[in-house]
Amino acid sequence: MPHQIPPPAEQNERTDENERLREALADANIPTLVLVLAQLTGDKSWLEEPYRPQRGKPLDDNDSGGLTPEIQQKIRDAAADAVIAYRAGDLHPANPTPDEVARMLSVALVESVPESYGPLLSEEMGLISRDVDLPPVVEGRAPRIVIIGSGLSGLCTAIKLRSAGLDFTILEKDPDLGGTWLENVYPGCGVDTPSHLYSFSFEPNTKWSRYFAKRGEVFEYLSRLADEHDVRRHIRFRTEVVRADYDVEAAVWRVEIHDEHGSTSTLETDILISAVGMVNRPSVPPIPGLDTFPGPFMHTAEWDPNVDLSGKHVAVIGTGASAMQLVPSIADEVEKVTVFQRSKQWALPHPNYHRNVAPGTEYLLENVPFYGAWYRLRAFWNFSDRLHPSLQIDPSWPHPERSINADNERHRIFLTKYIESELGDRQDLLDACLPDYPPYGKRPLLDNGWFRTVRRDDVDLVTEAVAEVRGNTIVTASGGEYQADVLVLATGFKTLQFLWPMEIRGTSGQTLRDQWGKDDARAYLGVTVPDFPNFFIVNGPNTNAGHGGSAVIATEFQVRYIMQAIGHLIANDLESTEVREEVFREYNEDLDEALSRSIWSHQGMTTYYRNDAGRIVISSPWKYIDYWQRTLEFDRSDYVDEPRRAAVTV
Repeated sequence: MPHQIPPPAEQNERTDENERLREALADANIPTLVLVLAQLTGDKSWLEEPYRPQRGKPLDDNDSGGLTPEIQQKIRDAAADAVIAYRAGDLHPANPTPDEVARMLSVALVESVPESYGPLLSEEMGLISRDVDLPPVVEGRAPRIVIIGSGLSGLCTAIKLRSAGLDFTILEKDPDLGGTWLENVYPGCGVDTPSHLYSFSFEPNTKWSRYFAKRGEVFEYLSRLADEHDVRRHIRFRTEVVRADYDVEAAVWRVEIHDEHGSTSTLETDILISAVGMVNRPSVPPIPGLDTFPGPFMHTAEWDPNVDLSGKHVAVIGTGASAMQLVPSIADEVEKVTVFQRSKQWALPHPNYHRNVAPGTEYLLENVPFYGAWYRLRAFWNFSDRLHPSLQIDPSWPHPERSINADNERHRIFLTKYIESELGDRQDLLDACLPDYPPYGKRPLLDNGWFRTVRRDDVDLVTEAVAEVRGNTIVTASGGEYQADVLVLATGFKTLQFLWPMEIRGTSGQTLRDQWGKDDARAYLGVTVPDFPNFFIVNGPNTNAGHGGSAVIATEFQVRYIMQAIGHLIANDLESTEVREEVFREYNEDLDEALSRSIWSHQGMTTYYRNDAGRIVISSPWKYIDYWQRTLEFDRSDYVDEPRRAAVTV
């Protein structure tokens, strides 16, 4: 049947929209657009010469693909025609197979992406769902579920439970959701992974205004998700979990909570899920005299936006991620900044860090089919497993004090030259700024103008520890004294004290703290622990991918695994399931052995990844594909099950 001719007003709307499309394509990333064009048309010749992208600079988006202006325009014109035809219903593209996804991505990135990554990449694109089909619940047997925390991982868990038709309650200590993105409001706070990677694969955010979003936009994204999925009504705000005890006889968790009125009560639940994350409790160093400081005094995680910094002398203790974002952001506002540095940091330049997303690009991400998915996939690869080999120790490498293998040495040389260039005529600061340990030994940071800031006349970098505070005077270990009007602690979080200060007690009567000690948390897959039935952790120990990516990726893997565990409980009408001790032990032995070969075991630096005994507690040794494979299927043979007991009648 021939197409009906639309009325004039509709024709004008289509003409305007088509013109808007062509204008937006001027801002297109050509390697991404080539993939869109090949998928829309099914014509794989768009992946060949002369349209095949050329390699760009490291970390650069490579927007031109290294192609001539004439070839770029030909690609844009063809893409416009294809999108218009698709909108008219004249194109019916097929989804690429996982193998094709890997091959197509290889073309856009100008490097080999193994076909074994195809299924994982297809999940990230949304071509393969991570949803878990749960069995029907027998009437009256629906499990009661409590989630602790409504940050990123808690919301992910809640959304998946809700989509599966299960009820749940979220207990949140704060007055609103968002977790770290609610609490951290210090100037400059934002993501240090690409924005378009920092959203869920099942709900990608196309509305970022910056390629590295600031805190406010992340909070808005999480709030929007909660509203769209009707999660807020499940949250009990200003409610803090004090302890949780597993009652073996009743096969339930009894959760003691404090509410905003100071009242204590107890909830019962069949399944308990911790989603409190690692960065929810600020770490305050035991510096003598901190409480004597007379002026405004705050941790970056407890920032008071009402404090006026203008014209003030601000002292900042710490040089980690929050300090690197904060100090350049306030330097123009204050009279002087004094930074107290305990250890030096490698910081990576990224050409997109301060870059805004062009209106045309935002249009493409929202309106051109597959564009956002392919763009996200390129970021996923560039910020994930491709870096992993350079973080593995080569035992034959002749310079272990400065690097761990040939690739790592190349990174060190590149970053050294970068620091030198950023310091400019202040090479006298090089010793204070250039780390003496291998790159990526600590969490890699992105440069927010740090080195250019510390070379300013109104910024002092003090390279020794703070010994004490005497009133408004900060005293260093050597006796140096520095005056300040405002004191800021950029000293991180209690990352090693997982789930602190909650007391979680298992079947034996032991608490997690008894089992773990002060700073040695362990879990099977980072998710569950023997002696604690029906208890699951999102973003638990050894789940932080130190080689890159974002917390979102591992969170989705873990939530799928937990959903499968819940499905196992429902399908088999079980009271509980608990990981076997030997499975837990063997996994952690494999994990520790793999970590011993990684850069985080290098003794040349201190890092919050390691505890006092030298064991790595935070980082995962696995590539994403390895962890994805380990969490892909819930294996019931790894668990001890307790069948539901028949009700006793009198």
